[in-house]
Amino acid sequence: MNRSFVPVLFFVVALVLAWPRLQPLPAPNFVLTPTAASRPDAAGNAKSPFLPRFGATAHAVTLARADNGKVIAAWFSGSREGAQDVAIVSSTLSEGVWSTPRVVVDPAIVERDSLRIVRKVGNPLLWRDEQNVLHLWFVSVSYGGWAGSAINHMESIDNGIRWSKCERIVVSPFWNLSTLVRNPPIALLDGGVAVPAYHEFLNKRPEWLRFDAHMMLVDRVRVPDSARMLQPAVTPFGSQEAIMVLRDAGEAHRIQSSRTSNGGAVWQPTSATSIDNPNSAIAMIRLHDGSLLLACNPQASNRNRLAVLRSTDQGDHWSEPHVIEQGDENDEFSYPALLQDDAGEVHLAYTWKRQTIKHMIVSRDIIMGLR
Repeated sequence: MNRSFVPVLFFVVALVLAWPRLQPLPAPNFVLTPTAASRPDAAGNAKSPFLPRFGATAHAVTLARADNGKVIAAWFSGSREGAQDVAIVSSTLSEGVWSTPRVVVDPAIVERDSLRIVRKVGNPLLWRDEQNVLHLWFVSVSYGGWAGSAINHMESIDNGIRWSKCERIVVSPFWNLSTLVRNPPIALLDGGVAVPAYHEFLNKRPEWLRFDAHMMLVDRVRVPDSARMLQPAVTPFGSQEAIMVLRDAGEAHRIQSSRTSNGGAVWQPTSATSIDNPNSAIAMIRLHDGSLLLACNPQASNRNRLAVLRSTDQGDHWSEPHVIEQGDENDEFSYPALLQDDAGEVHLAYTWKRQTIKHMIVSRDIIMGLR
């Protein structure tokens, strides 16, 4: 056999083996969360509006339902954002009381599990899947700022008491940096999950990461015309239809939006909504009645006003803002998180003046008054 044909033979064999993975993926179907029945052990409101403090500063809270009807919060806390003493901590709301925060992960834990130097952690993202597994995604940085982030993942089968080993997610075989998460993922009918993410290196842009049931990345989609947009929040309203809203880091100072009609395989070019955005994080959920609820800083500059808005036509139009917090010029109420619990109550948590996390129940009267 002519040895010159050996490389060609290997190439052909490799191509045949890889061919199934080179074919376009079928469009996924979203899992639509049904209306949850009321449960007597649902979390309810807290006796104090503030979560217990862990460090001098607190930021970027995320909320998830536990399988016992309680609500779990996670955020990062330490001496200051980006410091090496910052840890991601969690607390559970039970019978109106938030538990003492406990460390879930810190730079030392990530270093131990990943065998990499880690300088800081941030942006936790909690989510419970259909099998009652609690997932935590977060970002870690070895060198530089947040643009050098990588995504990590952990799981818990006991409502966050114990967590699995931290695993670094590979989203690119050559440049596995500068991918971050913020808002909750969407479950897929094939057992996989789609995670809204964003890229920060050189130019900010949103991304849509699709994972299979084994948490292996199978697709990575970019949104057209989305330069200088980040931290997408996605809500489905059909088996393959969904709306994405985005933080605007550009000149428009408006919340941006995009839509998909094929499960996120393709997203429409972004367009500006009527809602002002001072380059600040937003949160959005689909309520049990099918309407959308949005939490944001609805002004062109500053983060001293936090409000909620509602849409009853799948995001085509939004109500006037209902102001939750209005502070002085130097105050900050930011990075909101929304969750509807098993009893149908809507939880809102957010950074309060960078000192702690504040929590409240958005009453039904407030929600129904958003027209």
